[in-house]
Amino acid sequence: MTGFTLHLLRHGEPETPGLFMGRTDGAPTAEGIDACVRQSEGIAFERLITSDLQRCARAAEAIGKTRNLEPASDARWRELDFGAWEGQAASTVDADALARFWADPDANPPPGGERWSSLVSRVSGAIGALAPIETLVVTHGGAMRAALHHLCGFNQRQLWGFDLPYAARLSFRIWRGEAPDAQIIELRI
Repeated sequence: MTGFTLHLLRHGEPETPGLFMGRTDGAPTAEGIDACVRQSEGIAFERLITSDLQRCARAAEAIGKTRNLEPASDARWRELDFGAWEGQAASTVDADALARFWADPDANPPPGGERWSSLVSRVSGAIGALAPIETLVVTHGGAMRAALHHLCGFNQRQLWGFDLPYAARLSFRIWRGEAPDAQIIELRI
């Protein structure tokens, strides 16, 4: 059975860090874009995919220029939609509601926001649609955690244990069968 490598790269620092930015299309900093380009150096990939939000797309465009690759945009790689919490710092959100969300984001989504299971479903669909070639996806921290859940079976508590700062990269080796089977081959921060 042949496998392929899937690299997931979190976007670089946005101009307004520390806010809930799911569907919010915040611009990345030049330093954030550069950090993503550096993380892509030395890894092999034939296809480049990006979330459609500019904090990812601009980094993907910069990476693509170094490889002569045109990034393909796929909205399934977006961050969780934080609904009424969009654009807010965690310190300004009701502490009890936020605690319930962290404990069980599917049962307690942000008001007007997306359920965790919806994020997992769309990221799983994006992974399932990939042709088995070396791929780099520039995406978001929540989408990366959804991929970890889908590919490796980590539960919610384990997922929060992964530190995925801006420009962090996860690399997986994926084998396709009745269900995808994957192994994390690298976490680079």
